Amino acid sequence: MSEDSPPAAQEPDITAVHTPPPSLAELFVAFARMSLAGFGGVLVFARRAIVDRHRWMTADEFNETFALCHFLPGPNIVNLSMVFGSRLRGIAGGVAAFTGLLLPPTLIMTVLAIIYARFGDVEVLRRILAGISCAAVGLLIAVVFRMMTPLLKRMEASALILMVSVFLAIGVLRLA
Repeated sequence: MSEDSPPAAQEPDITAVHTPPPSLAELFVAFARMSLAGFGGVLVFARRAIVDRHRWMTADEFNETFALCHFLPGPNIVNLSMVFGSRLRGIAGGVAAFTGLLLPPTLIMTVLAIIYARFGDVEVLRRILAGISCAAVGLLIAVVFRMMTPLLKRMEASALILMVSVFLAIGVLRLA
């Protein structure tokens, strides 16, 4: 192909099809489901619900929004709920998503804290919690790879080398 020829047509992004914006109740329920499914982290379930199931955002939009949330103070997923909800339904949407994200686990953790204060020394309970923690790590690794896929398609070799180097320096060698 010469420099004058047009670029090859890209395959259509099936996730680029947006559905109508959700109602406030749908936002609340969607984020409540994410928070209840996400032991140890909601990011996996947030991406799956927002991009794959509901198609409220494309993969690229999700990655860009999540990147913005890294620059805002506070937990990234809380920021994502506010930014995402506000983007679709204004301030009320942000509050609905935020409340859906935080209310159910707060109530559950309050009850579990009361139970744990009484039965926390039971060995079976400790082993169950250790197993759940391992599953959460596996889910987090899976979502990292899903979020990296669109980025790797348009990334230059130098950026990929930098990304791997930073991972090795921080994740393996513990230089930070």
